[in-house]
Amino acid sequence: MPDGLAARADPHGHAPASATGSGAAGHHPALQHHFQTLEQQHEVATLGMWVFLVTEVMFFGGLLMAYLLYRVWYPAAWSEGSLELDIRLGAFNTVVLIGSSLTMAFAVRSAQTGAQRATVRWLIVTMILGLTFLVVKYFEYKHKWDLNHIPGANFQFEGPHAHQVEIFLSLYFGLTGLHALHMIIGVSILAVITWMASRGRFSPQWNTPVEISGLYWHFVDIVWIFLFPLLYLVDRAHQLG
Repeated sequence: MPDGLAARADPHGHAPASATGSGAAGHHPALQHHFQTLEQQHEVATLGMWVFLVTEVMFFGGLLMAYLLYRVWYPAAWSEGSLELDIRLGAFNTVVLIGSSLTMAFAVRSAQTGAQRATVRWLIVTMILGLTFLVVKYFEYKHKWDLNHIPGANFQFEGPHAHQVEIFLSLYFGLTGLHALHMIIGVSILAVITWMASRGRFSPQWNTPVEISGLYWHFVDIVWIFLFPLLYLVDRAHQLG
């Protein structure tokens, strides 16, 4: 490094932004000291989120594998248990989450183009849809509670495969409960991101938190896209026929 640039280098040995060609991005307040550019920081953050999502896939994978094995062993009980679920509420929640993925995509696009008010609006709509999903799920759970369909000592079921249906409902509550927990976390994250957006923290140069939050939200939505047919549509056409 030439003596003139060395004299102006920061304590970490990085040359000033004007010398490295990064321009104003090198002085952006969101740029962490261990990254040279916002682009590098964004790529690392995105990679980190994808690695995290892979671990989440493995997390859900254990329960899904248990579900598939028991379905092979007890197909009749799985059909009986599935008929105990409210397909109308499940379908409604599916539409709600698909809509929330769309509004989340709009929020990310608004952040990328610097439309701060639109970013806040789309994030709020996304949170409302997420909370709608959770409210509907609460009523589903309450209905199961009223019918004593909660697995445990007080479990009651009139069908011929009561014990196996209890296993189905255990996996139902395990999978949907874990998914609901992820929804609660997602809404909490979006609340923080919305506050940051309302303070003008994002710009076309830096909107990584919005994009990363969007990846997480889309993942949670995709998980439900798998859970809905696996839990609510098990041999339903055959049973209703």
